[in-house]
Amino acid sequence: MNSDEQQALLRKMAVMMKNGLKTQTEPFPETDKEFAAILGELRQLDPEDLKGKMVIGGFIDQPYGPDQQRCLECMYYLVHRQWCDLPELSVPVDPNWWCRLWRI
Repeated sequence: MNSDEQQALLRKMAVMMKNGLKTQTEPFPETDKEFAAILGELRQLDPEDLKGKMVIGGFIDQPYGPDQQRCLECMYYLVHRQWCDLPELSVPVDPNWWCRLWRI
């Protein structure tokens, strides 16, 4: 994906969230088993199903929780690409967004 395509996809995601896309922020996976279950749901999707990835992943366009977690601190976030490198998601993300697959 070239940078123009990536930026277009990032904008599309931002608009979907701004327009009120309801995502599954809860339950947050506290165990590896719960985390793996969400990954299993994501693997069932067509890799091009952006909305499905966002809903199951629990994407929101702001930091989340009492610790104000955000993509920027997640182990899957690639800073120089503004990209989520979790294979089941593999989408551009803003550093101030969050999803329930957040990990440190």
